[in-house]
Amino acid sequence: MHLKKFAAEIAKIYKMNPKVDAVLLGGSVSRNWEDEYSDIELFVFWNEAPSDEDRKTPIKKVKGDIIDFHPFEDEEWSETYTTEGVKLEISNFLTHTINKIIDDVTISFDTNLDKQCIVATVHDGVSLSGDLVIKSMKEKVHFYSDELSVAMIEEYIHLGNRWNNREALLNRKDWLMLYKVMVDVQTNVMGMLFGLNRQYVHHPAFKWQKQSLHSMNITPENIVNRLESIFLDHPSNSVRELEVIIGEVYGLIQREYPQIDLSSVIDKSLFLRPKRNNLN
Repeated sequence: MHLKKFAAEIAKIYKMNPKVDAVLLGGSVSRNWEDEYSDIELFVFWNEAPSDEDRKTPIKKVKGDIIDFHPFEDEEWSETYTTEGVKLEISNFLTHTINKIIDDVTISFDTNLDKQCIVATVHDGVSLSGDLVIKSMKEKVHFYSDELSVAMIEEYIHLGNRWNNREALLNRKDWLMLYKVMVDVQTNVMGMLFGLNRQYVHHPAFKWQKQSLHSMNITPENIVNRLESIFLDHPSNSVRELEVIIGEVYGLIQREYPQIDLSSVIDKSLFLRPKRNNLN
């Protein structure tokens, strides 16, 4: 099944409701990243709060089976259902809420990942209804400012104290905690790279990592394979490689933003928890 065409057919049902300002296709399908596991993510923008009936009517019309149906929470109504073997995830927002989130990120330089993901969806998404509304939003998010770039870098530049325990965790073979530390640090690396490349974060857990990295121009060489190797190689090699990658990312930051003082950050990243000599 061609998911974009199917999404467009579903959107026609939503736009029949006069409360709907626009329907936007998001997720992997909108970016041409879909695979056999992909679902359809629709963002429906409303000019007034939708009732349960407003939300359930399109599901009934497509003979959908509801998986989840959530009440209003964190500025959103959401539901998930399946029809014709396809899962649809629907995110419902008031139009003015989306515009406020856009202002928070693009004007106030908010680094909150949930807000970033909504802005990324507006930036990359495909308009299925309400083209003028979507066009206005896309114009607001088109320019990614230096201020937001710096804010993202500064949000993720500090790796946390547990990174300084990496040698102890290696020698103790404390794998669960070590891998959690490596995941956290790699997450920080991704956050810094999104900021450096002036890209809005697509997913709060940095899903679609490979595709995102391939779309970036400012990265360490061969970064996709190197970050993948962190979880496939022996832990001691992984820690060494991650140390090198961190140094290279800091170097890229210094090149792009020489005004950012990284001296204390670099010193902190190199610090290792002291090892006591054996005492008799």
